[in-house]
Amino acid sequence: MEFQDNYPSYETMYNHDDNYGKKARRTLWNVFWVMLAITVFELVIGFMAPSKGWSGSTWLKVLFIGLTIAKAAAIVWWFMHLGHEVKFLKYIILMPYIVFMLYTIFIILTEGTYSGTSGKFTQSDPIFAKQQLELKNKHHGGAGHEAGAAHGEEAHH
Repeated sequence: MEFQDNYPSYETMYNHDDNYGKKARRTLWNVFWVMLAITVFELVIGFMAPSKGWSGSTWLKVLFIGLTIAKAAAIVWWFMHLGHEVKFLKYIILMPYIVFMLYTIFIILTEGTYSGTSGKFTQSDPIFAKQQLELKNKHHGGAGHEAGAAHGEEAHH
C-alpha cells in the first residue's frame, strides 16, 4: 500500500519530486510513532512501578535512562540529520555529549541520594538515634504535649 497525501506544494517549493515529499513525510510519521511507542512504554512502566515494588530499583533507573537516551538519539539522528553525515563528523559532534551524559548518569546514580552519612540509617548511627529520640520526645510525652494540655491549651482548639 502506497502512502498518499495531498501536499503538492512541498515538492514544488523545494524542487523535489513527488516521491521525495512522500518519503519525507513518511519518515516524520515513523519518527512520531517510534517516539509515541517509547513514551507510552515509559508511562506504563512508571505507573506500574509503585504497585509492583519497582520504585527506586537500579534496573528501573537504567531502563528509563536508556529509553531517554534512545529518544534523544532518534531526535539527533532524524531531525538534526546526523544520520546523513560522514562517520568522523558524527563522532566529533556526539563524543562531547556522550561523555557528558555518561558523567551525568554516574553522578545521578552514585551521588543522587548523598546525605553526608553512609546511607544506612540504623539505631547504631548516633545522628539517627539522636534525631529519633528528639522526635519521640517531641511527639510522645516530652514536655510539649502534656504540658500544653495541663495548662488548658487544648481548650483553644
